[in-house]
Amino acid sequence: MDTLAKVLKSAAQGGFPPPDGGLTVLPQPSPRDAGVLALTGHSVVFADVPPEWVRRQVPPDDLGAPMGPPFLSALCGRTGREAGSIDVLLVLPPGTGPAPRREEPRDTRALVGTPDPAHPRVADALAHRSHVRVRTTADGGTLVTGRGVAGRWEVAVEVEPSARGAGLGRALAATARTLVPPDEALWAQVAPGNAASLRAFLAAGFVPVGAEVLLRPTGDGAETAG
Repeated sequence: MDTLAKVLKSAAQGGFPPPDGGLTVLPQPSPRDAGVLALTGHSVVFADVPPEWVRRQVPPDDLGAPMGPPFLSALCGRTGREAGSIDVLLVLPPGTGPAPRREEPRDTRALVGTPDPAHPRVADALAHRSHVRVRTTADGGTLVTGRGVAGRWEVAVEVEPSARGAGLGRALAATARTLVPPDEALWAQVAPGNAASLRAFLAAGFVPVGAEVLLRPTGDGAETAG
């Protein structure tokens, strides 16, 4: 039986389900992780709900239905959770990254074990990821890595307004590749409207895989990771 971890590993290597308009229902990879992943012409629901119930909620001729408000509302009601934002899901495959750049190394200091829990990126990571590591730069950047959905390595970046427009976001996204095992894919979730973040991750070598919405326990706010 496929698991979400297998689906993600295959997608990171360029292998996707057939774009047949199909729907796959998988169990949650952990009590924490539930949601919907939309790939090209195929959707994956990962939640501890009966597959037959899911299929009754989704019109078979509507490719967008698994990400639509009616189904997400029904799924949230069934699971007792609330939906976060629908994000673009990007991946940096194992062994890949941007071409080396002739740049002065940035002054990066590790905050391992002492992240500021008040920082929204840090607070979200501590709530929804394990093995969280936070690094900041002297010029206003924050880089967060950790294991998220189905144990995948995830990265999030934040750039202070005064430091934007100078390539810091791209540099942080690229630096994340060096902070996780080289044989592991690195994932990022970015809100579609966050064009600056999307450009930064694309420039750092990340490629779009699909769209994803995560379901959080009611009252557990969800921040976009990218």
